[in-house]
Amino acid sequence: MKLDFFAGNESWRIACKTARAPRTLQSLAVTLPAALQLHTPKIAGQHIYWHAPFVEDAEGGVDVMEAPPGAFLYWPARQFLELTFAPLQAETATVTLLGQIEGGLPALQALGLRLREGHGVKAFDGRLVLAESAQAQAAAAPGSSLPEALVARRRALWQASPPDIEGMLASRAIMHPSGPLFLAESEARILQELLWWVRRGLSSEEPRVSRSIAALACNKAGTRLRDFCHLGESAEILFALEAAFRRPEIALVELIDEAILCAGRLAAWLDLRIPWSAVNSAVRTALDGSAAAA
Repeated sequence: MKLDFFAGNESWRIACKTARAPRTLQSLAVTLPAALQLHTPKIAGQHIYWHAPFVEDAEGGVDVMEAPPGAFLYWPARQFLELTFAPLQAETATVTLLGQIEGGLPALQALGLRLREGHGVKAFDGRLVLAESAQAQAAAAPGSSLPEALVARRRALWQASPPDIEGMLASRAIMHPSGPLFLAESEARILQELLWWVRRGLSSEEPRVSRSIAALACNKAGTRLRDFCHLGESAEILFALEAAFRRPEIALVELIDEAILCAGRLAAWLDLRIPWSAVNSAVRTALDGSAAAA
């Protein structure tokens, strides 16, 4: 399977190894064509990523540090699809290697550097499509026990950023908007990661325990977003997930995947508004100045 990745006026062909990750690539293919919001990394440093609208376990997992420049990856626990453009900095993760770009690595490196500098200041949009005449074969969707209202909330969240985020960013109260923005992004990301941990334990943990942990995690994150960050609209979907986890008639496997998609997407909208490069420069300047003064 081959894909075309577009960003601005540039494009890259991605050759995917279908035999290596058939399940993940099928889940990806049925979501295409897709509009993307591109993110810059905060730790590994040398890749471009966007959020995956599906949940899959690692398939033929490899150490992320083994990924060569130009690799196309799926990182399950972070809900990322990634293109690397140089050797990564030290990080520990098991990922699914999906494929490799066919040329254009210098242009991808240049895009990655522009994204690093401009993230949070301007939007970097992209598109991912099936190449040429390839068509995805959609599997029959199984019946769902999820409440329709919850599914509708998740779909709306994937379509657009919650409007209360704009209100938070406009605040110029003391330590605003940086304080609530960083706290909210952290809460949403930690919730997404905790839900992945719950998901990994579903085969060994009692369902009532898994439900209780997930419900508590959703409540905690929702309370923080509502009461500390003034993001009441964003918190509503987390409280809706909490209520769903307390209903034993709702299939737990379906619900945990739905919750992961919601928490990850919320974290993504918040992350897109953080000018990471400028923040990092400001922290370095403050720390270097403190060291010099001492």
